[in-house]
Amino acid sequence: MALTPQNSEAFMREVDEAVRQDQLLTFWERYGRLLLAAIVLGLAAFGGWLYWQHYSKTQSEAVSEKLDGVLTTAAGGGTPDAKELDALTSASQPGYRAAALLTKAGVASRKGDAKAAIALYSGMAADTKLDQPYRDLALIRQTALEFDGLKPQQVVDRLKPLAIEGAPWFGSAGELVALAYMKMGKTDLAGPMFAAMAKDSKVPDSIRSRARQMAGLMGIDAVEIPAESTEG
Repeated sequence: MALTPQNSEAFMREVDEAVRQDQLLTFWERYGRLLLAAIVLGLAAFGGWLYWQHYSKTQSEAVSEKLDGVLTTAAGGGTPDAKELDALTSASQPGYRAAALLTKAGVASRKGDAKAAIALYSGMAADTKLDQPYRDLALIRQTALEFDGLKPQQVVDRLKPLAIEGAPWFGSAGELVALAYMKMGKTDLAGPMFAAMAKDSKVPDSIRSRARQMAGLMGIDAVEIPAESTEG
């Protein structure tokens, strides 16, 4: 008996469904275990990633607490625990490591061990894994400790790139460069630099005060003129 169009369409749907089921079964028999393995591995990797995130955060918080204690002790004039400080100088976080190294060098300098402090600062200045501001600060502090033993031109060569008005370390680097210029007899360069530091509101007050005095000694007026009032 011939199939009606409706029966023919239903028959074809059943055939298509049977074919799809057969294809799915064949696919599952071939690749089912691989798919399960991939899913299990994916879930394991995701779980590992979550654990690592939690572990890293926990470790970072622990290091932060230890560093805070070390910095507080050092800021109060005390001597941080040597083992704890050494451990922090090897921290995986560059910022924490830099802070610990600066603290260790500062403690050594305060104790009169300039050689150890200079070595630490020099190592930081050459460490490309640290952010540039830390390296620049280390170079400035290294130069300050070595200042009397360096030729004035060496100081200028080292720090002139940092002794630029408006730059972050203009005050610290500029003061050393200006003093080097004075030792070279180049007051025409030292005077304006002292004056610029004295008038730069971003320079620390202690440096601005000294710069104002030095500029005055060289006959340069570095007193800021207050802005005229617009009231009234």
